[in-house]
Amino acid sequence: MITLRPADTRGHAEHGWLDSYHTFSFGSWHDAHYMGIGALRVINDDRVVGGAGFPPHSHSDMEIITYVLEGGLRHKDSTGGSTVLKPGEMQVMTAGRGIAHSEMNASGTEPAHFLQIWVVPDSRGATPGYQQKTLDVDALRRGFALVAAPEAEQAPFRLLQDARLSIAWPVAGQGIETALPAGRQQYLHVARGSVQLGEHSLVSGDAALIRDDASLSLIASADSELLLFDLAA
Repeated sequence: MITLRPADTRGHAEHGWLDSYHTFSFGSWHDAHYMGIGALRVINDDRVVGGAGFPPHSHSDMEIITYVLEGGLRHKDSTGGSTVLKPGEMQVMTAGRGIAHSEMNASGTEPAHFLQIWVVPDSRGATPGYQQKTLDVDALRRGFALVAAPEAEQAPFRLLQDARLSIAWPVAGQGIETALPAGRQQYLHVARGSVQLGEHSLVSGDAALIRDDASLSLIASADSELLLFDLAA
């Protein structure tokens, strides 16, 4: 069963320096119908103008994934992490018992476009940590590649939750089919491009909740970047 979530149903906040679309309730935008899917609590689609960004602030007890689509983000945090995050890379920050960080546009003039994703961990008070790695682009272009999962599964990134994130970068005309585990639910988010999912056409910002299907089959209508979350039902 597929339930569509069109991009134009998301919340929107325009702050001049920040243009943000909220898949789930966030900040001043609240909709009781959109509070998250399982442990997936936030997908914010953010565009930040040159020279701006999020100054130091704190989080606790959250797994925070940052995925850059355009430009670069200069990251600093209280664990000592300090780097620039670019397209083709990903970071996962475990806020745990408390972490302070900043995410600033690495350019003074060009915009940065990125997704920030929050996953609720399965326990509180974990040791704060930071992971950043380059993604395996060849694997992403072949189909959905697992990039984040519980530690025992040895994905490139560890999540403190029974949740998984796979990413695919299909080119226009490419078909992808992947098996789906029984008794769980999947959330497909189109970060960029467009795809045909059965009879449904999805474009940038659209999403689909998938339940009780044994497989996922789609065709890219344009070069695309797709995020697929596997979550407990």
